Amino acid sequence: MHNNVLDQEWNAASLLRFAFPTIVMMLFMGLYTIVDTIFTARLVNTDALSAINIVCPVLNVTVGLGTMLATGGNAVISRKMGAGQDREAKEDFTLLTLAAAAVGLLIALAGTIWLEELTAVLGAGGRLAPYCHAYLGTLLFFLPANVIQTVFANLFVTAGRPGLGLFLSVAAGLSNIVLDYVFMAVCGLGIRGAALGTGVGYLIPALAGIVFFRRTGGTLSFVRPKWRRDVLRESCLNGSSEMAGQLAAAVTTFLFNRTMMELAGEDGVAAVTIMIYAQFLLNTLYIGFSMGVAPVIGFQHGNQNSRRQKRVIRICICFILAASVLICTASRLGGSYMVSLFASGTSEVYRLAAAGFPVFSCSFLFCGLNIFTSAMYTALSNGKRSAALSFLRTFVLLAGAILLLPRLFGIVGVWMAVPAAEGIMFLVSGVCLFRSRERECVDAAAIDSEGNVCHACSRQDKESGN
Repeated sequence: MHNNVLDQEWNAASLLRFAFPTIVMMLFMGLYTIVDTIFTARLVNTDALSAINIVCPVLNVTVGLGTMLATGGNAVISRKMGAGQDREAKEDFTLLTLAAAAVGLLIALAGTIWLEELTAVLGAGGRLAPYCHAYLGTLLFFLPANVIQTVFANLFVTAGRPGLGLFLSVAAGLSNIVLDYVFMAVCGLGIRGAALGTGVGYLIPALAGIVFFRRTGGTLSFVRPKWRRDVLRESCLNGSSEMAGQLAAAVTTFLFNRTMMELAGEDGVAAVTIMIYAQFLLNTLYIGFSMGVAPVIGFQHGNQNSRRQKRVIRICICFILAASVLICTASRLGGSYMVSLFASGTSEVYRLAAAGFPVFSCSFLFCGLNIFTSAMYTALSNGKRSAALSFLRTFVLLAGAILLLPRLFGIVGVWMAVPAAEGIMFLVSGVCLFRSRERECVDAAAIDSEGNVCHACSRQDKESGN
């Protein structure tokens, strides 16, 4: 316990230092994803860019399953580490890694068998269909590595080695950028080259993580696993909000594509693709910070240290609110420049995206708190609360806004959908956090999944005078 980096008094500086590698890792992942799509738009064409967005729901589901196992399992593992059950934590980690590999293999196999049917359901037709088949058909071979590296990206932090996760992310990103150029510009492989570069980017952290976690002396390492159905069930339940978020991203991406195809054709799909990737890049700060602090929150929950836990959460909320103002301001000032990276300033794609960016960018003022609140409840093993918030934010509010607002306002309604949904959810997240504060103990820590009050938490508050 005393050698565990998670077992310490946290202040704003130490917490940000701990989360910083994960923040940078996620930002870099966002950057190399953006570079990947820029190369596709510039070295192939904007139809290829649209095709990537058409098949993006498959990747959303894959990442969602990996993130579900990673974040939900992280809550279980960090709680057991906090309770001193180190051997069980390692067994559970090994079991979750094997489950992630199995999930990736099943998706790759099913996708390969039903490739044409799958892309047709997603809306690939006309001039976009060949690009969709080429990109997804190539990337499917690398999906098992994608699921595994998603799990490792979260659990490097829990193992006390966030810097290693950052290094591997940078290495994967740089290789992706270099290989994209080699495969597309030099070898002339077109959109298949983009898929190959991305696939190699998945392999690097996956293989390096397997080597790292084979060490037997680390905080987390591979050991002989024990079959614990309850661990898999709890991990899936705890991480269900993250899975719901990715499923919702798949659904809303499909709705965005269908709506813009109806309103503006293939150019409209390319414009909304630019928006979605810009959103992904700018949201990585919130996601990385939430991932970085989740093991700290989960450890204090397992250690039943309510005083530390509440202090950490207060620091997190202050950071998120300040970052939201900065990101929203930066996106409004630099939106047209970001759009110009993807499309020529004289193109219809540029005109559509540049006109919508000032409206779309308002969402960055609200989404940070929404992302953190859901991640916080996951870290506290309150998967039901986290899943409910995620479901409301994405499936109900965002999908509803996409279906309703374009009917009222046309293309402007498409750009209004995300800010409207995030703004309403911001109010809901604020109410949840305020009510938790009123009860003097975060709801997920004070009440277990059966609704029983955690008396150890209450006693600790009284003893500390809080």
